Amino acid sequence: MTGTGDENTTYGSDEHTEKKSVPEKRKGPVLLRRDQVGTGTTDQRLLDTTGPTDWLHTDPWRVWRITSEFVEGFGALAELPAAISVFGSARTPVDSPEYAAGVAIGRALAEAGYAVITGGGPGAMEAANRGASEAGGLSVGLGIELPFEQGLNEFVDLGLNFRYFFVRKTMFVKYAQGFVVLPGGLGTLDELFEALTLVQTKKVTRFPVVLFGSAYWGGLVDWLRDTLIAQGKANPRDLELFHVTDEIDDVLKILEESRRPAEEV
Repeated sequence: MTGTGDENTTYGSDEHTEKKSVPEKRKGPVLLRRDQVGTGTTDQRLLDTTGPTDWLHTDPWRVWRITSEFVEGFGALAELPAAISVFGSARTPVDSPEYAAGVAIGRALAEAGYAVITGGGPGAMEAANRGASEAGGLSVGLGIELPFEQGLNEFVDLGLNFRYFFVRKTMFVKYAQGFVVLPGGLGTLDELFEALTLVQTKKVTRFPVVLFGSAYWGGLVDWLRDTLIAQGKANPRDLELFHVTDEIDDVLKILEESRRPAEEV
């Protein structure tokens, strides 16, 4: 893989990678530790159709909490400079080439004048935040309340914790000029296909989506072409909604071209 920095460099061998010894969880702005940490989430309570019926009568009040998350997010992020959301697996090992690629991408984006937005967690998210922070750029983390707490990584300069996935997703798209997607799991795929759907349906325009790592994403692209499109479930032009590359220079070029006026492209 080219353009990913020194692959012989081992990241995360210092004290900042040590796991927390105390259980910790965030519920929106609230920090819980030790025996205060529960297993449920706010999203779960909103969407769960089982349990006591008294929850049905409190749903209208939840609207205020949802509204407050939008207001807090809009207020905190409204003055961001041009930004790129970077996604990838929380399970990416610190000493892996994929982590090194994330650091290099975060650094390159910051040096190009972009703020870097991630989910704020470990793995590939930490890598991109780390690269941006070490390059002197603005490193943003948008965390989420989960049964298994991840917490915001230490390289986040501006961080928000959300209760609701759908509010957090809005922030990823609203305040970014494009997505860079590193190898990841279900959460990464969720963000990827939501972005592609928004572009396909023209809910957002001129929004580049870059998949970094052809070896990882190649099988998915083959399936989209040979199964999804071949069976008429999507248009062949939908393959033009994203780009696949192994080169950081290509990432920057694709992002820059999307910012030019339409007549110049």
